[in-house]
Amino acid sequence: MKPADLFRLLALAAIWGASFLFMRIAVPQMGALNTAFFRVLFGAAGLLLLLAILGVKWRFQGKLRATMLLGAINSGLPFVLYSVAAKVLPAGYSAILNATTPLMGVVIGALFFGDTLTSRKVGGVLLGLAGVAVLTRTGPVAFDTATVFGALACLLATSCYGLAGFLTKRWITDRGGLDSKLVAFGSQLGAVALLLPFFAVMAVLEEGPAAPLHAGIGTWFALLALGFVCSALAYILFFRLIADIGPVKSLTVTFLIPLFGVLWGWLFLQEQLSWAYAAGGALIGMALLLVLMPAQAGSKQKIDGKSRAN
Repeated sequence: MKPADLFRLLALAAIWGASFLFMRIAVPQMGALNTAFFRVLFGAAGLLLLLAILGVKWRFQGKLRATMLLGAINSGLPFVLYSVAAKVLPAGYSAILNATTPLMGVVIGALFFGDTLTSRKVGGVLLGLAGVAVLTRTGPVAFDTATVFGALACLLATSCYGLAGFLTKRWITDRGGLDSKLVAFGSQLGAVALLLPFFAVMAVLEEGPAAPLHAGIGTWFALLALGFVCSALAYILFFRLIADIGPVKSLTVTFLIPLFGVLWGWLFLQEQLSWAYAAGGALIGMALLLVLMPAQAGSKQKIDGKSRAN
């Protein structure tokens, strides 16, 4: 791996790790739905600006609807779920639980897409579940109903990411492919379309968007960072990595995101560190090794569990 590729990999991990920090800042004032909506809105705006600067032609080749539906699954729903989790879980928790995305991909692939469920993948899923149990039962946050629901929200979000990986292959790749920047932009449009009606209803019920109007500068900074940096810029880095070093090596970012998520939460939010972070993270890391390790020559095993950040 070239130094420039390594730098982009570390930058992407730091950015996606910071997304959990920014959600912890924004959600208490903005609420989960508002935070998710403004994140995808600013993300779409940033990608639109990028397309204009690069002069990318809007040729969706009949796949605009598919990319928008993917965005609802891969951005809209997960961002709401992670914002809900941010109400009760430290940033480090959510970052570590986000690393279970490939494990969810394994389960979804076996259940719905005819993917081969090998003993190595089964072992990886079981190790990952053990890591989740260690983190939630022994971490610095009390093990109660709120913690359980927060963890379940993160796992549902990673399930959406895992499902979206297979649907992207079926709806986009297998139909001739599409410029990755258009896929990213179309997906953010779909996420905006999904969340806009709920945002509008909430604004009416509250007699106006009270939370956005009363939010402080720090909250708006967190929202702008979530949209322009953690969504738009992160997409650019991720797709560049895939082009330069391939999808398998790019997925190693999954191992680094929890490190940065815990680090940013400790530095800027004074979140308590615990050995549970290391123990739970290590178990999930070993699980990812089992799932993402390339199959040996001659093996028919396929690695379909793909990982995406909040």
